[in-house]
Amino acid sequence: MPTRLTLICHGATAATRSGAFPADEPLEERALVRVAALQPMIRRAGRAWTSPALRARQTAAALSIDAIEEPALRDIDSGRWAGRRLEEIQAEEPESVIAWLADLDAAPHGGESLSALLGRAAAWLDARAGDGGPGIAVTHAAVIRAAILHALAAPASSFWRIDIAPLSLTELSHDGRRWAWRAASLPVG
Repeated sequence: MPTRLTLICHGATAATRSGAFPADEPLEERALVRVAALQPMIRRAGRAWTSPALRARQTAAALSIDAIEEPALRDIDSGRWAGRRLEEIQAEEPESVIAWLADLDAAPHGGESLSALLGRAAAWLDARAGDGGPGIAVTHAAVIRAAILHALAAPASSFWRIDIAPLSLTELSHDGRRWAWRAASLPVG
């Protein structure tokens, strides 16, 4: 039986709206309201996971998804940049931002490198390949981008060319041989 995974990006937070690197912040009130509109689009699944982050757990709960916390679905660790706006960091540390955007192994913020995130997401996805049937994961835009790249065997340099909106759905399927990106739906609201 093929495996089908629906990856749900958590709802918007204050960091999402301000262009800041995420900390473990809650969903905005508006996001909680918008989750209700997403609920009819969610197919029920026998297995469900969520990132341990508050914003992902709140999204799963608001969607009435009984999900287990999965550390591999956590957002990229932004280190000392967490909670700060990109434009602020770029003004203070332009060389660090350039290195972070250009070098997959760079982690000038003291957190996780992009290559580490890509490896973590690929390992989790491949562990799901033989599950069979539908599954749901509530996670973060960075993790979903990494999963799409892995499914398509696309170059890591494409990471920054994929936009994942809050509350968007991305479907991946595995037919026993390979992953495929089945669909991506537009976000709600």
